Amino acid sequence: MSELPPPAERTLADVEDGLHMPLEDAILTQRAVRRLLPDPVDDAIVLRCIELALKAPTGSNGQNWEFVVVKDGEAKAGLARRYREAWRIYGGLGRWATRQDPPARRMLDAVQWQVDHLEEIPVLVVACLRGGRLPFVPLPPVGESSYYGSIYPSVQNLLLAARAMGLGAALITLPLWSTTAVRRQLGLPLTVTPCAVVPLGWPRGRYGPTTRKPVGQVVHLDRYGNRPWLGDATASARD
Repeated sequence: MSELPPPAERTLADVEDGLHMPLEDAILTQRAVRRLLPDPVDDAIVLRCIELALKAPTGSNGQNWEFVVVKDGEAKAGLARRYREAWRIYGGLGRWATRQDPPARRMLDAVQWQVDHLEEIPVLVVACLRGGRLPFVPLPPVGESSYYGSIYPSVQNLLLAARAMGLGAALITLPLWSTTAVRRQLGLPLTVTPCAVVPLGWPRGRYGPTTRKPVGQVVHLDRYGNRPWLGDATASARD
């Protein structure tokens, strides 16, 4: 692959070949990349990521996604304020809970960087769902999972597309803790629910293999606690 232009000069033509990356390679090296450069991202690259997000399945084939691409500084600042408000609580609890867990603290440091610099990230994609629920009416857990099940496959498609084209990305939800404030800020009608935010930008670091538990540790057969593949060399071969 030829050397890429500087981040601010990259076009879709420069990075689209990355979409031919083997799927397994993209999955094995995908991670939440939170530290991003402020350099702009070509609109065509963002739209290509969203175009691929739209290939995901949705409940009853409703295709009821809506994506708000946030680039305006004032709009990003509003989401950043919501993020900081929520992080003051969650971040504090997280640091207390992980005070003796250095790897977890490093992850929290990355989130803290994102919280502190969200306004500088060039693009925030707010993934929304249209219709399907009444505003302010709580749903039982199965109803919540059914509703949001129509947006998260598309968000994963977007994340994989970003990975393949060299963009850094992560799925976050804390900036949306007040859907009322977000609706007002983004002009969303009551029939459209913001579900997730995906900050997009060129990474300051790099992608790489992730460390995960062996599959046998987390897979149960028929009943929770029955783990026949625990310690199975085949099940753990790709750890």
